[in-house]
Amino acid sequence: MEVEKDEARPSRPTLHAAISGTAGPAVVLLHGFGGGSAVWEDIARRLASNHIAIAYDLPGHGLSVDYPGYGPPKTAARAVIDDIRSRGLAAVHLVGHSMGGAIATLAAYGAPDLIASLTLIAPGGMGEEINAPLLRRFGAAHEADQIAACLREMSGPDAGDIAAAATALARVRLTSEQRRALVAISELITKDGLQGAFPPEMLASLSMPVTVLWGDGDAVLPFHQTSNLPPRFDIRALPGAGHMLVEETPDAIIDAILERTATAAGNRAD
Repeated sequence: MEVEKDEARPSRPTLHAAISGTAGPAVVLLHGFGGGSAVWEDIARRLASNHIAIAYDLPGHGLSVDYPGYGPPKTAARAVIDDIRSRGLAAVHLVGHSMGGAIATLAAYGAPDLIASLTLIAPGGMGEEINAPLLRRFGAAHEADQIAACLREMSGPDAGDIAAAATALARVRLTSEQRRALVAISELITKDGLQGAFPPEMLASLSMPVTVLWGDGDAVLPFHQTSNLPPRFDIRALPGAGHMLVEETPDAIIDAILERTATAAGNRAD
């Protein structure tokens, strides 16, 4: 997977962001493929009492569907970095699920000065293996029942209300522009049936604390890709969970975020 360091760039269009909270550490939330900022509503609401939660619609998704050049993860990473900088933020706690995890990793590598911690949730880019047929079916699905069928395959047995999640995603996919974008992105990230993988030395160079949450029943990105990660990463297996961890295991995600923000606050106090 191509990576790049931070450097001066011309001004770029802005991403859509849903912001919760007005004070405290900033937590930036990046959704997975086919999702949007709305998937974080419950987690953002729970953070908002003492954090600022910023959930983006990534390029090619939701209200950022027309972001120029959407598709490549490095385009999304640059868009996130540019938006964080435009808000005058620093030392943000960056959280990413699946595709959003790959984008978060690229952003942390490209602009380490901005990132206080990195929380990766079943992240992309940690090995070449990916369930390309399922991801492409999910990208092409636009009826609620089609989306629900994909979500059932992606989720563990204890997943919540899949029908409600499918209905919400179907509303976003009403436009032909959104449907075209998702098909194009799914084909890009599963080219030749594989995903791009980060070089081990690039992952090892990440200087900020990194937490990784991964369901051991993940049917999209296999749990055994955790063996590719640097030993210093804090890897947390989630027994019985599938790939859709934002919906399946929100408490585990909240706990991981709060641990990182509390540790960072304690370090500043010292």
